[in-house]
Amino acid sequence: MKRLSAFFIPGLVLGILWSAGANAQENQKLAQTSFKFLSVVSDARAAALSGAVTSLQVGSSALFFNPAAMSGMDKTFDLAMSNNEWIADIKHYTVGMAVRPAQGKYGVLGLSLQYADFGNFIGTVVSRDPANLKGYEDTGIFKLNAYAVGVGYAKELTDRFSVGGQIRLAHQDLGESRIPNEFRKKPIYDSTNAVIGYADSAVTSNNALDPLVFDFGTQFKTGVKSLVFGMSVRNFSKEIQYVYEQFQLPLVFTLGISMDLMDLLKDAPMNQSLVMSVDASHYRDHAELVKVGLEYKLMNMLAVRGCYVSNSDEYSGFSFGVGVCKSGFAFDYAYTPFGVFDKVQRMTARISL
Repeated sequence: MKRLSAFFIPGLVLGILWSAGANAQENQKLAQTSFKFLSVVSDARAAALSGAVTSLQVGSSALFFNPAAMSGMDKTFDLAMSNNEWIADIKHYTVGMAVRPAQGKYGVLGLSLQYADFGNFIGTVVSRDPANLKGYEDTGIFKLNAYAVGVGYAKELTDRFSVGGQIRLAHQDLGESRIPNEFRKKPIYDSTNAVIGYADSAVTSNNALDPLVFDFGTQFKTGVKSLVFGMSVRNFSKEIQYVYEQFQLPLVFTLGISMDLMDLLKDAPMNQSLVMSVDASHYRDHAELVKVGLEYKLMNMLAVRGCYVSNSDEYSGFSFGVGVCKSGFAFDYAYTPFGVFDKVQRMTARISL
């Protein structure tokens, strides 16, 4: 009966997740959110698994996917630092740190940092000089960046069920801008002080915002082999506003399932694992995605990973990666082909003591 359940439960859930992805083409939500850097995956192991890590144990990196997963740490301290060479020369960095005092009796406390460097831009404004044939004036070079700093907590409520949450302060600075104000005109006077017309006025905005962001999630170990379910809600926040336009943050709901497929073999090879992880994500600003990742690990030292994302937009949907781990030190690498943007490479260094 247990053996039948080990096949039936994953099959049922995978069917539900696949149905969600099959219907995703009907959903055409585009460009409805801001602070998109919060959705970028920089952890190399997670990227090589398409981000399908909601039900996996990923140490302090769980703060960027499902805070509840921190509760599964078997070490006292975990530090992960990631570098992401993102598209369009954008630099994206993350740091996650988790501490598990008293062997987890009081839960696990974590700190997270995300930083995005969008690079330098040339500022321009509309020229009011009729002699200016270009129609605009240069305002100089300006730099754009964004970051999020958070604190999270996770706890095993039972030997099977875990919960976790995180609160973050996010900051995004898009520089200053001048926006015409159609409802406010400046009068133009002649020599007799009579109004002969009106000139457009403009509103100057510094476009810097600091919203609070909330993440929370759960994990459930079914007791059927290594089958685990996970759920997370990421980037929950109130609406924000740039001058006249209101936006929401990139809220995403994710349901995940994972299992070591070696558990299904009668005579599984020693010191080897083949973990399959599947996530179905519902996004506020684009179509649903089903993400499937595979990780083969030998002697808990060498890992080879690959993944596929359904309904992907620009890139092929495939990513690949490798990882090595020894004596509490680990290094992971992920490679993602990205269409006209060429490729995306991610690297993560981890220390677990």
